[in-house]
Amino acid sequence: MNTTFDKLFAATSADVTVNPKDFEGHDEAVPDNGRPATVPASAVERAASATGAESAEGGVVSMSVPGRHSDLRRLRTSYRSLRRVAVLTALGYFVVFLLLSGFAKDLMGRPLFAGLNVGLALGLCQVPVTVLAVVRYERTARRTVDPLAARLRRAGEAR
Repeated sequence: MNTTFDKLFAATSADVTVNPKDFEGHDEAVPDNGRPATVPASAVERAASATGAESAEGGVVSMSVPGRHSDLRRLRTSYRSLRRVAVLTALGYFVVFLLLSGFAKDLMGRPLFAGLNVGLALGLCQVPVTVLAVVRYERTARRTVDPLAARLRRAGEAR
């Protein structure tokens, strides 16, 4: 019986997936290559006619979404880098401001003009830097991440 099933599973087809009747967690069972483990649809007939088999039932379910895993991977990567740039810009500026305030008091206390010193000017610049980080985040997301997410959503709805 083992040899029969080994031969059956050796001949695979990209559009057929065989799962137990009460199979849960099908997303975790997808291998790293993005294609589920498959056997030919004719395997049910061959299994039913195998010596010692009482019966065999089966069904064919299409799970193919072209480029599904590579697109998801690209979406995650784009979103991650976008998030990192925005956070590092806003928080990075703030950390530099705090370090200068703590360790470069002479520099921060230098007057610029009309009672405004370097420390106060750098503190006031925190708001525009944060606004620029948010604007850049939204603009880049609209151009790169949102179209990819919309394409994946449409592909999922078409299934």
